[in-house]
Formats: sequence, structure tokens, C-alpha cells
Amino acid sequence: MKPAKLQAGDEIRIISPSMSLGVIAEEQIVAATKKLEAFGFTVSFSKHAYERDGFDSSSVDSRLEDLHSAFSDPKVKGILTTLGGFNCNQMLRGLDFGLIAANPKRLCGYSDITVLQNAIYAKTGLITYSGPHFSTLSMRHGNEYTSDYFVKMMMEDEEVDILPSEQWSDDAWFLDQENRVFEANAGPYAIHEGYAEGTIIGGNLCTLNLLQGTEFMPSLRDAILFVEDDYESRPGNFDRDLQSLLHQPGFAQVKALVIGRFQRASQMTPEILRSIIKSKKELQHLPVIADVNFGHVSPIFTFPVGGRAVVKASEQKVELRISE
Repeated sequence: MKPAKLQAGDEIRIISPSMSLGVIAEEQIVAATKKLEAFGFTVSFSKHAYERDGFDSSSVDSRLEDLHSAFSDPKVKGILTTLGGFNCNQMLRGLDFGLIAANPKRLCGYSDITVLQNAIYAKTGLITYSGPHFSTLSMRHGNEYTSDYFVKMMMEDEEVDILPSEQWSDDAWFLDQENRVFEANAGPYAIHEGYAEGTIIGGNLCTLNLLQGTEFMPSLRDAILFVEDDYESRPGNFDRDLQSLLHQPGFAQVKALVIGRFQRASQMTPEILRSIIKSKKELQHLPVIADVNFGHVSPIFTFPVGGRAVVKASEQKVELRISE
């Protein structure tokens, strides 16, 4: 199920299903709001967006109320999450999937939001979107790529060819917006060559794995898996988390693996990643590409969970095309 494209004049609702909007500096909230308004949208905030408990989140009931309200409100056309965190999976049993399916809208975020995106797709067939949080849009410098691909996926009808950004960054931009550290982007590379078409599943790997063994885990049939992880995922952690996914029922029907960009603090290198991938017999027949522009770095592109991807991978060139 594909939700309607966003248009200028549409209302975007900001919800906090993980961490609270209360942890975001007011100047960043203003900047992100202005960015969405520059796209032509109007912005509204959920009733409990600022609610903040001892875990920098809010009650499960408050988060469910806000999500359901955003989907049921006919004025709202798109939904953006505030930030990631650790506890979106607390909401799963309380989600009204019938309400969500009856009011299909574009839900976008990443990191901990991975559980909502994949669960909603698994239970309703509604395509969801892994892309910038509301807070991401407050970034002053180096965010043009993120904005461009957000607009392409959310507002335009054409298939999207994913090209590498010229630069990338792994700095704490939200602490110092003016003294950014950027690196040249060498672009994605192929670990295993090949061609594949399939359905996009995934997002943050360790968060996706929280769905294993539940009714909320999407089917891996004909899937192209998109996975990334943050600085806490050292090579050994990534190896273990990836292996857990490889053990999932239906993995033999996966078509390709697309790996995002690792943060420097993860200590992952291309050489280590290649050795991990090459050690997996389950991956020997699959195209595998890495260092793609998504993850806990910037900039990132927006991709549709439940949408389509085409991967062409060779030593000379990597091509990635996504569509709904």
C-alpha cells in the first residue's frame, strides 16, 4: 500500500515515539520547522511531543495516542519522528493497525523508528520511510543531499537513482553547527558482485532484530535488506547481529544486502567488513554493497520500507535505484 505523495500546503505532524522533543534545543526546533516550511509544508506537533520522563521519553499510552491521532487526523498528510532512542518496541502491542491501514500516510524517521516502520509494513502492507528525523532537518551545513532525497522520495513520482554524496560527516553537528568536520566520500563499493531486484526491508540492524520471533517481523521473501548500525556496534557486535538476521526463516529468499555507512567510533573498516561478509555462507550467492549513504552519519537518503530496489554491483561500479 503506497501512501499519497506529499504536496506543498500539506500538514506534517511531529511525533515522539522514542525520545522526547524536550531533549532538542529550541533553536533546532525552530530551524527544523523553518526547513519544512521552506519545502511548502505546515507543521504541527503532537499533544505529548514534549512529554519527558526519566528515560527522556514518555509513557507508552502518550506515544500511542499521538501516533494514532496523527494517522486519524484528516488534516495530517505526513508524519515525522522527533529522534531515535531505545523504546519504540514498547508500542507494538498497542498499535491499531486497522486504523493505520485505513488512513495511509507517510511516516518517516530512522534508528529506533525501524521497529515501527517494519512492523507497520508487516501488519498492513503500508510503505513507510527510513529517512531524516524532524531534528535532522535542523542541520545548517552539509544537509542539502538529505533534503534533496527527502523531497524526491516524498513529493516526486519518478524512480530515484541513489548517487553518492560528495562529502560525509560523523561529527556531533548538533553540539557545534559551525565547526563541522567533513570527509570526501569515495562512494559505495561491492563486496559481492551481482544484480538483484526486490522489496526493501530493514533500517537499523540491532533494532530490526528486536522484531525477530514476533508477529511484527516482515517477510524476507524477495527482500533487499538495508542495514546499518551506530557507533556502539563494533565489528563483533555487527557480526553477531547480522548472523542473527541470517538465521531468520526465509532468509534463503533474500535477494541482496545493502549496508549503510558506519560511524568512525564503531572501528569498522572495509577490510574487516569484507572478512565478516566473506565468512557468511548464507551470503555467498548474494550481491552485497557497502558504504551507502544511510546510517547514523550525514548526509542520508530516504528509502521506502516495503518499496522496491534494484542493485547492480561490480568491482567497477555500484548502482542503486529505489522506487515505491
